[in-house]
Amino acid sequence: MKPSYRIAIVDDDDGVRQSLSSLVRSLGHEARTYASAAAFLADEGDAPDCLLTDMQMPQMSGDQLQAELLARGCAFPMIFMTAFPTDALRARVMERGGRAFLVKPVDGEAMLRCIEEAITS
Repeated sequence: MKPSYRIAIVDDDDGVRQSLSSLVRSLGHEARTYASAAAFLADEGDAPDCLLTDMQMPQMSGDQLQAELLARGCAFPMIFMTAFPTDALRARVMERGGRAFLVKPVDGEAMLRCIEEAITS
C-alpha cells in the first residue's frame, strides 16, 4: 500500500479548490484546502507534503506566498497554477525551487503527474 500524503491547495476559486481536492483524494492522499494564502499561513497544523497554489489571488499572490514560506524555512514542494502565465513569473517561482508551473485550466493527468513527482522525489 502506498503512503498517504498531505496536499495543501490554496486557491481563491471555490470550484478549483473542490475539483483539486477530489483529484488529490482520488490518489489516496489527504487534501487540505484554503481560500487564501493568509488562511494557509495561519494554519498551525502539520506542514503539507506538497503545496498546490494559484498565482493570482487577492492580498497575497502565489509567488509572494512562496517567498514567505522560503523565508520561514519551509522546504516542501510547491506547484503553481495560473490563468495568466508570463515567462518572468514562471522563471521567478521555478528559480526559487518551484516543482511545476501549470496553466489553467489545468489538465487533471498533468496535475496528477506533477503531484506524484513532487512527493516522491
